[in-house]
Amino acid sequence: MTVSTKQRRASYCDRLESGVLAERVAQARERLRRCHVCPRHCAIDRLEGDLGFCLVGAKPFVSSYGPHHGEEAPLRGWNGSGTIFFASCNLRCIYCQNYEISQLREGRDVSAEELADMMLSLQEQSCHNINLVTPSHQVPQILEGLLLAAQRGLHLPLVYNTSSYDDLEMLRLLDGIVDIYLPDFKYADAEAGLKYSKVPGYPEIAKAAIKEMHRQTGDLVIDERGLAVRGLLLRHLVLPGGVAETAEIMRFLANEISPNTYVNIMDQYRPCWKSFNYPPLNRGITKEEFEDAVEAAKTAGLHRLHSERPGSAVAWIAEV
Repeated sequence: MTVSTKQRRASYCDRLESGVLAERVAQARERLRRCHVCPRHCAIDRLEGDLGFCLVGAKPFVSSYGPHHGEEAPLRGWNGSGTIFFASCNLRCIYCQNYEISQLREGRDVSAEELADMMLSLQEQSCHNINLVTPSHQVPQILEGLLLAAQRGLHLPLVYNTSSYDDLEMLRLLDGIVDIYLPDFKYADAEAGLKYSKVPGYPEIAKAAIKEMHRQTGDLVIDERGLAVRGLLLRHLVLPGGVAETAEIMRFLANEISPNTYVNIMDQYRPCWKSFNYPPLNRGITKEEFEDAVEAAKTAGLHRLHSERPGSAVAWIAEV
């Protein structure tokens, strides 16, 4: 689905004018007081400096920011996606390719004003959107920075780039604020989630979160320039040995989300961090494993499938 560029307007701009955005900031911040920001529900007071599983306090904890030219084409466009990498994580994936940021916590505390400055800088650099990477454990802090940036003229679409381990009530506070949801559905098997990401109940929490994201924004809408405007763009990283149970994930997307779901099936898995001690994750995926994943998506009835890796079995499948 495509729309005219004249229809592009970040959702939070309307919420700013109505006062809703400020209300959501206050509501989200209260969830830090007895932390219920992510599904772990650590119930500690982050406003007073207590630290839970994510080890992040009351301030935004940021690793880096800048234009990113490696995202999906509808996000990166020609000027790049304006990414802000939030440090630490509410998962402990033993194969994380950004483990320096997520596990070793390479980052620094910043103020809400500094976070707003980052967003406005990305807009000044002509990025096409503001891409919040690993936001699930820092939603209140992000909303506070967003409010300040919007008051100063930020108007780019907001991308919520997540592992899908998100709290439903927190997601509901983002209704009408996030334009594009970019969830990664990692596993259909709860035991795999616990073993490889140290996360309990991953599949059911991810399913509920993705349903809520789709309820808010619908299928991905792309404008006449090829840029994402609104909707759900889902990622799935193919893992060795069928660990992720990809076929089940694709059936869920087709049957319980939408057969029009835009899915990026990713073949770039490589062993890193602690995965060398966890076979079969101590090897890369085979060509056959990737092709099986693509076939599973097609069999499930999905037809907006996307991959851009050189040598991949698919560059773009439309209306198959």
